Amino acid sequence: MKVCIAEKPSVARDIAEIIGAKQRKDGYYEGNGYQVTWTFGHFCTLKEPHDYTEQWKFWRLEDLPIIPSSFGIKLIANNGVERQFKIIEQLVQQCEEVINCGDAGQEGELIQRWVLLKAQCTAPVKRLWISSLTEEAIREGFQKLKDADQYNNLYAAGSARAIGDWLLGMNATRLFTKKFAMGKTVLSIGRVQTPTLAMIVARQKEINAFVSEEYWELKTIYRETEFTATIDRIKVLDRAEKGLAYLKEHPFEITSFEKKEGKEGNPRLFDLTALQVEANKKYAYSADDTLKYIQGLYEKKLVTYPRVDTTYLSEDLHPKIAGILQDMTPYAALTAPVLAKPIPKLKTVFDDKKVTDHHAIIPTGVYPANLGLEEKRVYDLVARRFIAAFYPECKISNTTVLGKVGQVEFKVTGKQILEPGWKEVYANDVAPKKEGEEEEKILPVFVVGESGPHTPRIHQGKTSPPKAFTEATLLRAMETAGKQVEDEEMRELLKDNGIGRPSTRANIIETLFRRKYIEKRKKNIYATQTGIDLIDTIQTELLKSPELTGIWERKLRLIEKGEYAMDTFKQELIQMVIDLTKEVKTANYKVITIAPDQPAEKEKEKDKEEKPKKEAKPKEPKKAVVIEEQQCPKCKAHLLKKGNTAYGCANFKVCGFKVPFEVFGKKLTDKQLADLLTKGKTGKIKGWKLTGVEGETEGKLVLNAGFELAIEQ
Repeated sequence: MKVCIAEKPSVARDIAEIIGAKQRKDGYYEGNGYQVTWTFGHFCTLKEPHDYTEQWKFWRLEDLPIIPSSFGIKLIANNGVERQFKIIEQLVQQCEEVINCGDAGQEGELIQRWVLLKAQCTAPVKRLWISSLTEEAIREGFQKLKDADQYNNLYAAGSARAIGDWLLGMNATRLFTKKFAMGKTVLSIGRVQTPTLAMIVARQKEINAFVSEEYWELKTIYRETEFTATIDRIKVLDRAEKGLAYLKEHPFEITSFEKKEGKEGNPRLFDLTALQVEANKKYAYSADDTLKYIQGLYEKKLVTYPRVDTTYLSEDLHPKIAGILQDMTPYAALTAPVLAKPIPKLKTVFDDKKVTDHHAIIPTGVYPANLGLEEKRVYDLVARRFIAAFYPECKISNTTVLGKVGQVEFKVTGKQILEPGWKEVYANDVAPKKEGEEEEKILPVFVVGESGPHTPRIHQGKTSPPKAFTEATLLRAMETAGKQVEDEEMRELLKDNGIGRPSTRANIIETLFRRKYIEKRKKNIYATQTGIDLIDTIQTELLKSPELTGIWERKLRLIEKGEYAMDTFKQELIQMVIDLTKEVKTANYKVITIAPDQPAEKEKEKDKEEKPKKEAKPKEPKKAVVIEEQQCPKCKAHLLKKGNTAYGCANFKVCGFKVPFEVFGKKLTDKQLADLLTKGKTGKIKGWKLTGVEGETEGKLVLNAGFELAIEQ
């Protein structure tokens, strides 16, 4: 018997159907020589300090650094996980072969390898490696199963990342908390989290320190076209007024008229970060929400594997492109011009050297039915970008006109679209724009030497502070380790040195929000006083520097490629933690006194208040149920409110657990939600509306073994 282990019950169901394992058993499917079982995200985690020794259970400076002689894993303490793991354990110990059907990425590899390690699997292991969940892709994947050993480097990189995060997180968080924090404040330090916060704080300080200055520019209108003087901005109004008087005494003369035709290259296909950036710009979706939507589309078989960091396709996909476009029937009007001739094998689209485990995110061709608004919008972004990649380039005309008034030189530029090319795909939408790209502005034809009257004026302006980060610009900064890079080719080169991975950046940002180190005002992200104080306290540049963190990320990618030893990376981190501990223990820095949930302003107000007179002690109000204080029943992480629709696991990208506010036609109360999360079920409730059942049903809402919602009568 061959045992297939998928990462989710829904994926296991699809695989079982395709390979003929159609008999449902307890925790798995069976048939045709296969048993198909599943995890639901992480089942195992690295052991915690107290698992190694009781002494490490307590936070004491004298015990640091905490460095286990070897790192062990343990099963997550959860009834559902423990029950399903026992099923997997029994199956793999009795089988002839295991087929790892986990998510085809570093995290998916780590999840499955740890499960097999914990289950003491001795059977040979094969790997199903696919880029989409369509029936065709799954069938083809089973025909071309890989040896598990091919992915040993991927597993090594995942293990190194987890151990690195553990070493730095456990030690630095305890170190800084015990050395500098007061009360119950925990100063959370992370390998990626802290340099990300440092970038936001640095920008915040630039904004806070910025002093706006007035300036004046000389402008003039000649033949209904406004020209701007090319001299430096004028800092004194009196000088500007003298300049204006001078302009009124002289005619305007054209000194140069230059018109050049050029091309605007097609937008690149999406990697995950680029998709999150575009969704944030266009719809203000958070990076975390966009990841959730694109993951949902992947599981619905509508797009390819989304957790990728390349914008290229492998060359062997070229023959399949026409078929995918042909199947995209809702976009038939847009695909028709592309399908009218052979699909070009463009170097900006197809390049095996730029593709590693997976290619860029593209549609699969499966019809996009029954989508909610958010998923529909994200699918549309992916679909249009895919179609636009195969359209002709946009042809433009760039015009530069120079003139002068007396001795003062003027300039104006304009752009005209001659042939829209790929922009036709966005004819009724907003085409993607690059930073600093000009709007189309058509200029009249000027003749060198012509001259005439003009209307000069003074334009008054103010210098602007640096722009606060949005999630879009923060994601780009993480991708390039803080470097401001707009050129797409240069961004590709810097990706190996970016901080975090595409699949983890959204969670890092959410963690900073959850710990109240940053906050959002409209679309802008600002550091809170607590976040600023934390970064000010950390004097060790190694913990704060995006560039240095980028070097670690590069080493992790080299491990993945087999070009750097995992043990070397681990020893480097151990030495770093030893050096860091020695440095901080003897340091004399600022002490954090503000709790993460208490704004600085309120702390100041409290200091000014007089001590209140003693009054009769009021009765304690009944404590309200706070859902965010509950743990995720699946993986024990914190719960977060997801908009106005659901509570979800803070580790949702891995765990996938959520509970909607409204289910089976009823809105749940906080008490019912709390019972469901802590006890696994509610009391009996009337009025459930179940599909295929007439009238209303009475029963308990329960979490089944797969952490899915069901009614128990």
